[in-house]
Amino acid sequence: MSEDQTTDTGPGNDEARHAMKMAKKKTAREKIMATKTDQKGLIIVNTGKGKGKSTAGFGMIFRHIAHGMPSAVVQFIKGAWETGERDLIEKHFGDLCQFYTLGEGFTWETQDRARDIAMAEKAWEKAKELIRDERNSMVLLDEINIALRYDYIDVAEVVRFLKEEKPHMTHVVLTGRNAKEELIEAADLVTEMELIKHPFRSGIKAQVGVEY
Repeated sequence: MSEDQTTDTGPGNDEARHAMKMAKKKTAREKIMATKTDQKGLIIVNTGKGKGKSTAGFGMIFRHIAHGMPSAVVQFIKGAWETGERDLIEKHFGDLCQFYTLGEGFTWETQDRARDIAMAEKAWEKAKELIRDERNSMVLLDEINIALRYDYIDVAEVVRFLKEEKPHMTHVVLTGRNAKEELIEAADLVTEMELIKHPFRSGIKAQVGVEY
């Protein structure tokens, strides 16, 4: 093979090819982004058997707090738990995030369906009030999917409200496993957390700073 037929496979040529490839990707990405001009308040559902549904929701709440944007949280189930998120928000960011814990624990703890339904309905009424208030840029409905799963709240009513009464620019985040299909269909963003391994199955209990 003559010298002019030799292919340059040195590090410099690899870097040049990589730079050219990334430049093409950047151009294609910019074209796609130029078509994304709409803005709206999103209906966001975090569901699935894996850990992280509420954590992801609180992550968005803390983003709102960091940007100085008013938000609110309604907890439908975890009333008996002292959580780090609730303590932090109530102690330091109460002016930016309203926090309401209206559940009394998981259904197997209360063992009182009528009481669970009453508390879930009370939480839903507060949620509607907070969502209607256009000063709130985001409202997190933590573990509402559990209340919907057990039919403590009518999913058709929840979907109707979100479609018809939610202000256009308000984001609503709904968490909890077993999200109903009607809610998934109505949502703009749905994430399913997949369980692969969990320490509870190895005899390790819920730990401060990890689960709550």
